[in-house]
Amino acid sequence: MPHLLQPQGEAVLAAALRRSPLLAFDFDGTLARIAPTPARARISRSVSGKLRRLCERLPVAIVTGRSVADVRGRLDFEPRYVAGNHGAEIGPAQAPGLAGELDLARDLLRRHAADLARAGITLEDKGLSLALHYRLARCPEQARAVLREVLQPLHGDYRIFSGRQVENVAPRDAADKRSAVHHLVRQCRADCAIFIGDDGNDEPVFASAPAHWLTIRIGREDPRSRADFFLDSTAEVALLLDRMLAHLGE
Repeated sequence: MPHLLQPQGEAVLAAALRRSPLLAFDFDGTLARIAPTPARARISRSVSGKLRRLCERLPVAIVTGRSVADVRGRLDFEPRYVAGNHGAEIGPAQAPGLAGELDLARDLLRRHAADLARAGITLEDKGLSLALHYRLARCPEQARAVLREVLQPLHGDYRIFSGRQVENVAPRDAADKRSAVHHLVRQCRADCAIFIGDDGNDEPVFASAPAHWLTIRIGREDPRSRADFFLDSTAEVALLLDRMLAHLGE
């Protein structure tokens, strides 16, 4: 997986931008640095300003595990699309009945609330998905072991997937980021997408992208990633946005 900000990556980026793409970004770990708690995540003013200028040129989407209401309150610009809850929520919730499908998982987690708290795990209920964070756990390995044990009865009934020091629980039939990005490309009639993400939740987009799309992963720690290119950190996202604006004529 080559670095994007090299001659090969620059050429691929320029070619993708000539196709008038959808620009789709994950939020945490991509536009915003990973924060100790979800409430503290913010996009820098510099990155927000660049994204605001890109919104004037091309359709921009934020595709995030957060709820739409949560992430909109953290944006200083107006993207054309916001897809929340890992793709299950685009604008108003597309599948309101899905929230009720999580009640069995909620009941199980309530019964294990004391075990989760002792392990340093906090529950975030986002309506259409649940996130169990252990970033502040004293012993992350122990927290992961507790989560494996607690969540084991839910396998088969729910989609359970990992992020950066978080385990997510979603209804089995809920849309994921892959289906959300493909849907948005069709909706805005873009010829392709440029998608940037940072962890396993974004891999379904990377793996399903047609050859003329451009996919970029933040970080190179996963040698199995299906992304086309990588950037080393969220700090390099600002450089990527600069390169996009330059290729678009600014």
